[in-house]
Amino acid sequence: MMAFFRQGALLLSLAAAVSVYADMKLDCGPDSVTLVWTESRAQADTSLFRLGSCLPTSVSAREAVFSVDIDDCNFSRMVTGNHLMYTNDLTYVSSPDSSFTLPVVCAYERPKDWYPLIYDPVFDTYGQGSLVFHVGLMNGDFSGPAESTSFPLGSFIPIMASVAQKTHQPLLLLLEECVAATTPELRPESSIYPIITNKGCLVDSMISRSRFEPRQKSSEIHLSLQAFRFALGEEVFIHCKLVAWDPVGLDNTRKACHYDKEHGWELLDNAAYSNLCDCCESTCKSRWMRSTASGKRGVVHNAVLGPLTITVT
Repeated sequence: MMAFFRQGALLLSLAAAVSVYADMKLDCGPDSVTLVWTESRAQADTSLFRLGSCLPTSVSAREAVFSVDIDDCNFSRMVTGNHLMYTNDLTYVSSPDSSFTLPVVCAYERPKDWYPLIYDPVFDTYGQGSLVFHVGLMNGDFSGPAESTSFPLGSFIPIMASVAQKTHQPLLLLLEECVAATTPELRPESSIYPIITNKGCLVDSMISRSRFEPRQKSSEIHLSLQAFRFALGEEVFIHCKLVAWDPVGLDNTRKACHYDKEHGWELLDNAAYSNLCDCCESTCKSRWMRSTASGKRGVVHNAVLGPLTITVT
């Protein structure tokens, strides 16, 4: 068994800096990968590294560490001669003008009895592989499903949304819109309570303690929603529009923002660029002429969660 790392093309402006100021160690195990990126530059934010679709397992001021299964993070598998190859990209994006990508490759001796499976996707999304979206109520630490669908007023309703993307390019999942309603289908006469509006702005956080939780994976988003007074004691359904985007290039219309009482609007995925949330109290419009409906950049899914009940204790 052998493993190796080969350096690919970098942005020319960063190539020299990467080779001089950073070091990477890669350990390819039988079914897992450990990657350690060590920086010597104080201005580098190691939390902004991504291995495929995975966020770092741990970070420090100088290191980003990934300890992942070979089946996670959207590794691509292919056979070349007598070798079974797993490939991925290590990316760093601190701003549109400061980013780079490095190929990561683990090569193993091909098992004599291994043959590729015939891939027959359940459905295909824009010719890039199958996607499965999921939204669910979770327990308090998001480690498992909720044990109850009844929540006292003022308590937190933990909500997790995810997209499974086994054969798809790495994606960043965002909640573009969410409203609460008393019906499983939205109708013109439906009474609604806005939760997320304006392309990813958690407007409920302006009047509550609702917030997005730090990401564990780019393909998941966790929302701690404080139980509200809307439709107390009645069945409530939460209607959300989920959008899976290319993880590179957040803008005013591709974001997750919540309101902090001390600091104002904050961007979940990089607080240094919270200015993308400045439009949350006006109208958020992209600076770029892109069509969401074209599907070239984003995949949209509408989901309904519920019924759940908010009670007065």
